[in-house]
Amino acid sequence: MYRILIVEDDLPMAQAIQKEMGMWGNEAEYVKDFRSVLTEFTAYDPHLVLMDITLPFFNGYHWCGEIRKISDVPVIFISSASDNMNIIMAVNMGGDDFVAKPFDLNVLTAKVQAVLRRSYDLAGRIPVLEHRGAILNLHDMTLTYEGEKIDLTKNEFRILQTLMENKGRLVSRDTLMTKLWETDSYIEENTLTVNIARLRKKLDRAGLTDFITTKVGEGYLILQAGGAEK
Repeated sequence: MYRILIVEDDLPMAQAIQKEMGMWGNEAEYVKDFRSVLTEFTAYDPHLVLMDITLPFFNGYHWCGEIRKISDVPVIFISSASDNMNIIMAVNMGGDDFVAKPFDLNVLTAKVQAVLRRSYDLAGRIPVLEHRGAILNLHDMTLTYEGEKIDLTKNEFRILQTLMENKGRLVSRDTLMTKLWETDSYIEENTLTVNIARLRKKLDRAGLTDFITTKVGEGYLILQAGGAEK
């Protein structure tokens, strides 16, 4: 079963597409907050995106570009703006296909099924971790927040990956030290403290304040939404 994310601000249409995708054995969700399309994309981790062009706040070209920074997931544009210029723009922005509105749901489904078959006979997608809009790309070891890439050292990446994989759970200093030792023969304990401090400064400068929480004498954690720990 494939997961399909519908980025469409016409709610009846989004619901109709969701129902149609479900009838063909796929799972589908539609975006609720058009300010946070990338966050919803990352949380849902879809196999395919259906993207309208005219959306509140930012258009579909913008969101396709943001998705392309972190993922090669197929994107099909669905829009009434079906002139040649918009079709060319959609392809240039990384779209895999274009379906003009109004469309027959059977035609849309056929397009979706064809793109899914074509895409997933090939290599898989880039794995990412997300929290508070910050996206850690496990493929190239970069962190992206609000469209900006934050450069990380090897150790900073390992620390952040471990904390994000254990979001909401306390990670001991010993666990983090072990992570840093994976490809190094020896790491002094002070190295962890220094790397945590440097990582925090980078996150703060990017606007991700209080991203990492310290439990004195125990370790570190990234709090889930609402600040609750598991």
